[in-house]
Amino acid sequence: MSTSDDHPLGDRLTVTLHQLVGVVDEYADDLLRAEHGLTLSQYVFLATLSNLDHPDITTLARCLRVTKAAVSKRVGSFVDAGWVRTLGDPAHARRVVLDLTPAGRALVDVAGQRLEHEVTAAFAHVPQVDLTALHSDLTTVLEAMRRALAARVPDSPHV
Repeated sequence: MSTSDDHPLGDRLTVTLHQLVGVVDEYADDLLRAEHGLTLSQYVFLATLSNLDHPDITTLARCLRVTKAAVSKRVGSFVDAGWVRTLGDPAHARRVVLDLTPAGRALVDVAGQRLEHEVTAAFAHVPQVDLTALHSDLTTVLEAMRRALAARVPDSPHV
């Protein structure tokens, strides 16, 4: 348990959201490791790839907000695990595109459903929170933040 002395920014929306994401991330990481032998970071990599149409390493790196080198370094382990395949781009000889294998897609689906179930179940004992309304509100806030980000950083992959 933390005290206000641990958080010099105090009790503010931005701090609370950041702390919530941190706790959910730690919970998700523990669950994914225990049930799928996968870290949250690996899951995010695969889930992001699942939402893209054959991205190259540069595109995936941009979406993950990491360097191309970070993506390149990880691709091999995902290929070895049978979750990702690399493909040549006939239009660009040196360009490598990425795709999930059926096993990778199944892992993203199963792990994602499990995460959704577990995180939702964690709120079961908090009846004053309407999860459907919370999700709707968070989606609305996310869209507002994307618009604000677009005004500041028009080429952000999160816009």
